[in-house]
Amino acid sequence: MVERLRLSFGLGGDGVPLTITDSQAFSEFYMDALGLVFPSIFTEAQEEIYSWLGNVELHLLYKASVHGYTASAFHQRCDHQGPTLIVACSNSGEIYGGYTSEDYTQTKCYINDGNAFLFHLQGTTPVQFGIKTPRGKNARYDDYNAGPCFGNEVYFLHNNSAQVSCKPGNVYMFNTNNRVGYNHFHGNNQVYRLNECAVFKVTDVTKIAAQVSVQKPWRNVLWTAERRAELMESIKNYKPLNSSVNSIRVLLIGPIGAGKSSFFNSINSVFRGHVTSQAMSGSSGTSVTNQFRTYTVKAGREGNALPLILCDTMGLEEFSGAGLNIEDISSIIKGYILDRYKFNPASPFQPDERLDFKPVTLQDKIHCVAYVLDTGKVSLLSSKVEEKLTAIRQRVNSLGIPQIVLLTKVDEACPDVEKDLQNIYLSAVIKTKFQEASNRLGVPMTNIIPVKNYSHELDLDLNCDILLLTAVQQMLRFADNYFDDISPV
Repeated sequence: MVERLRLSFGLGGDGVPLTITDSQAFSEFYMDALGLVFPSIFTEAQEEIYSWLGNVELHLLYKASVHGYTASAFHQRCDHQGPTLIVACSNSGEIYGGYTSEDYTQTKCYINDGNAFLFHLQGTTPVQFGIKTPRGKNARYDDYNAGPCFGNEVYFLHNNSAQVSCKPGNVYMFNTNNRVGYNHFHGNNQVYRLNECAVFKVTDVTKIAAQVSVQKPWRNVLWTAERRAELMESIKNYKPLNSSVNSIRVLLIGPIGAGKSSFFNSINSVFRGHVTSQAMSGSSGTSVTNQFRTYTVKAGREGNALPLILCDTMGLEEFSGAGLNIEDISSIIKGYILDRYKFNPASPFQPDERLDFKPVTLQDKIHCVAYVLDTGKVSLLSSKVEEKLTAIRQRVNSLGIPQIVLLTKVDEACPDVEKDLQNIYLSAVIKTKFQEASNRLGVPMTNIIPVKNYSHELDLDLNCDILLLTAVQQMLRFADNYFDDISPV
């Protein structure tokens, strides 16, 4: 049995990231962890598979049903990731898998790996097939045109499709006493259709723990009540650099369920002094927000409005004709779209639809754009959503609007951060997520701000407030950059 096991899934079956720490929590909290991706794997089988890996963290890199059953999609997500575990499920419910301790690098060569193994599961008991060649010779074939290939026996994503191909070979120790595994892996050119295939990065937990305990914070934060009060006062007293503008307007853009509406609710909660939920938010598969909303935050129940308006939008969706239409973003930024305008994904806003004939002023325009992403799902952004974000970035750049990225749900992405938010800038996991978000969106890491929205809490939390207020502070600073850049009005 594994003494300590940490599992980090960027995406589960319900779309919610899951982190499980230690074997006891594994048993008590969620007996079927891999069942989030592979419902057919029983608890006993999971524990057996984990015991082969030792004291590790698993992080989901690639999910074929999300990213595609192609070699290019696999290599894009899994190359240069170190040790990995691949798990695939056939249409008949059987599980095939393999582990390698060596990088995928598209060398078009055989890779030696004495730690590699294959496994097969039908029922409750997985069977492992270890390497039998000296020093793990020819454990894998590494090819940019193919998915994971183990020896000359097993080919996942065979022919760039939802298939695994198994044929006779001489690299792995197939036990003839176990006819099920032997027949499937060592049969005569068998090809099985898959309904899922996933790859997990395998990381030694002791190395991660050592990293967290010895490294210095990669950003400095004062986690004190005085700092929270200082941030709140600074935001209350902020005045835009342009005298014709009373309030900064920040546009929130992001996929469904990333936490756009929850971010407003959380900021509102901080200044109200208690957790509140004015904007509708949720975790359904479709966007809860279907209108353009402009939210003003007040300093307390009877207080004055802050110089900040958060503009909420419909969530981005993968398919065309669904979710926020990219064409609407230009209209929002230019100030044409009014509060409570109902989005139509199939038909973007036209200027002649505006019912208010007053001329648009600088106060009506957007002064900063914030992309809101779920930290745990950065790795799992579909190519189509990523393409939409790239197109939006290009459009926003052309309009000269400064942009930041809010990484939400940081506590769900790293168990050390879940334990204590003050670990956020000590976490190698979170720093990796920053780097990935920076690469995918093309923004510098200095423009990325982590937050934890209020989701289930009934009371405010100091650390949570400081992250949220720091995000607002950066929005105001970026808006200043916008006013510095435009000609005086």
